[in-house]
Amino acid sequence: MTDFPTWAVAGFWGLVSGSALLLGAAVGYFARVPQRLIAAIMAFGSGVLISTLSLELMEEAYKKGGFSATASGFVGGAAVYTLANWLLARHGAKHRKRSGEHQAQERQAVQEGQTEASTSGSDNGMALAIGALLDGIPESIVIGLSMLAGGAVSMVAVVAIFLSNLPEGLSSAAGMRKAGRTPTYVLGLWAGIALISGVASLVGYSVFSGFPEEVIAATMAVSAGAVLAMVADTMIPEAFEVAHNFTGLITVLGFLVSFVLSKLGG
Repeated sequence: MTDFPTWAVAGFWGLVSGSALLLGAAVGYFARVPQRLIAAIMAFGSGVLISTLSLELMEEAYKKGGFSATASGFVGGAAVYTLANWLLARHGAKHRKRSGEHQAQERQAVQEGQTEASTSGSDNGMALAIGALLDGIPESIVIGLSMLAGGAVSMVAVVAIFLSNLPEGLSSAAGMRKAGRTPTYVLGLWAGIALISGVASLVGYSVFSGFPEEVIAATMAVSAGAVLAMVADTMIPEAFEVAHNFTGLITVLGFLVSFVLSKLGG
């Protein structure tokens, strides 16, 4: 892809990683995947993400900006994500990644006006869409930021995010189906998020390419903090509820796969 502008390459790889959300959603909606398998894949994806943000994001952020920029960005990213996630939970998107009956129960509660920020007759479709966007953007920006070092994408980051996006889309779509969401809504939502992932990756490269390294470092750390908060708030609870005692082992295996990819990648 050497003949293409670097910003276009960044957008392409963001779209590739984001397409895993749509692929996972299609499988989760139509294939009736067992919940235990969904939980195992979710645990594996959690391990992949934790490894990636540790070995790729935080390490690179520290090299570029030192401890202060990295630490402040990391905590700031987690805090912003947590606040946004709390607001979405009040509007009925707390269980957006759950594959069981949680989404159906939450949708019913919203429609009956039983949640904090809903009235009778409301629906949580918009909250689910915003939640999916909130979860996907930090990961995609990472891909664009990874190209700032030398103009080449970090294939480790692309593969890791692709592997983690599959179970996210799969689990969420399975829960949406049980909540009565139509195929048009579910696949349209995840197709839109996949496209926005490409744009976010493009923006991650284009916007920050002219910024000082301390700003780039802080931005990387913000993404890392948001991703880790997302894993802890939405992915691991889903995995543990079904996989229970095997969650830790499967998460470790995901971490190991990402670790190996990182070392093989240079």
